[in-house]
Amino acid sequence: MRILIQRVKKASVTIDNEVTSLINNGLLILIGVCDEDNDEDIEWLVKKAVNLRIFDDENGVMNLSVTDIDGEILAVSQFTLMASTKKGNRPSYIKAAKPEISVPLYEKFCAELEKAMNKPIKTGVFGADMKVELINDGPVTIFIDSKNRE
Repeated sequence: MRILIQRVKKASVTIDNEVTSLINNGLLILIGVCDEDNDEDIEWLVKKAVNLRIFDDENGVMNLSVTDIDGEILAVSQFTLMASTKKGNRPSYIKAAKPEISVPLYEKFCAELEKAMNKPIKTGVFGADMKVELINDGPVTIFIDSKNRE
C-alpha cells in the first residue's frame, strides 16, 4: 500500500460539479492499494499518518502531528500511485489491486483512520471521476510505501 500525504490548509473533492468533501487545516492522503496489501499494511500506515510530526509548533518547528493540532483528514483512493514507469513512457498499473480487493482495503484504511483520529474523516468516492483541489501548506508532501519501510 502506498500513501501520499500532503499537509494542507484546505482540500476538497468535487464530483459532477458538486463539492462532496471538504476539510481545512490537516492532511490530504492519497491511497494506492496492491494485491498483496493486508491489515498489517493498513495498521502501519495509519499509525505513520496520524503520528507524523509535520505541523509547526509554537517555535515554527515541525514537531506536531495532525492529532496534536486537532486537524482534519481527507482520504482519497488513487490507483495511479501504484504506477510502474520502468519501461517506456506509458505507466503500467498492473500492480494496482482490482476493486474487489482495493475497495474493502481502502474502506478499512479510512475506518482505521477514524478510530486513530477519534473523529470522522472525509473521503473521496472510490472509482469516481474526482476533481481534487488543495492548498498545500509549506509545501509538505511525503510518500510512504508499506512494502519499503525506510
